[in-house]
Amino acid sequence: MATAPRESASTAGGPTVLRMLLGAQLRRLRERNGITREAAGWEIRASESKISRMELGRVGFKERDVSDLLTLYGVTDTEERTALLALARQANAPGWWHRYGDVLPHWFQSYLDLEAAATMIRTYEVQFVPGLLQTAGYARAVIRIGHSGARAEEIERRVEVRMARQRVLHRENPPQLWAVIDEAVLRRPMGGHKVMREQVLHLLEATKMPNVRIQVVPFHAGGHAAAGGAFKIGRASCRERV
Repeated sequence: MATAPRESASTAGGPTVLRMLLGAQLRRLRERNGITREAAGWEIRASESKISRMELGRVGFKERDVSDLLTLYGVTDTEERTALLALARQANAPGWWHRYGDVLPHWFQSYLDLEAAATMIRTYEVQFVPGLLQTAGYARAVIRIGHSGARAEEIERRVEVRMARQRVLHRENPPQLWAVIDEAVLRRPMGGHKVMREQVLHLLEATKMPNVRIQVVPFHAGGHAAAGGAFKIGRASCRERV
C-alpha cells in the first residue's frame, strides 16, 4: 500500500488559523491600551465592524493596516512589529487547497485549514469510512453518490483533495486521530467487494500508526447517544509566536 507524502510541521495549519492568531493578538493589544474598536477603525480608515471581523480572523489583513494599528497600540519594539507583520503576510498566503477552489466551497476550505491545525481529531461516522482514512477507490465511490452528475474530471479532483488531506497524518508531529465507526460502515459494500477489501486492509494498516486509533461500534451495542449522525471534534494547541 502506498504511503502518503509527508507534510512538514511548518506547513501545519493555514491562513484561517493564522488570521485567528493575529486577530486575537491585535484584540489583546487594543484592549490593553483601552482603545475602542471605533477608534481603531478610524485609524485605518475603516469601520468598527471591520475591526471586529479582523479580530475574529474572518477577513484578510492588509500589511499597512496592521502596521498602523501596531503604531496606534504603542508597539514600538522592532522585533515584535516584524513578527506580527510577517504573520500578516503569512495569513494572506493561500493554503494548498486554494488550487481546488473550483470544486471546494469556501466554508470547506476554512474547515481544511482548521483540520490541518488540529492536534487531536475525534470523529464518529455512521455511514462512511472517515475521509482521512479512505482509499482512493472508496473515496471515488462515496463522491460519486453525492455528485452523480459531475464529470469524471471533477470526481478525480475531489478524490485528489481527499487524498491530499491525509498528508496531515504523516507529517512531523501529526495529530492524534481517534475514529469511531458504526459496524454498518464495514458492512456496506461501497464501490464493490474489491474496493471494500482494499479499504478494510487500509484500515488495518492505519491502526499500526501510533497516532491513529480506530474503534467499531457493533450492532449488538444497540442504541447510543451518537446514533443520530456523524460528527467530528478537533482540538488545537496553538503556541503564539509573538
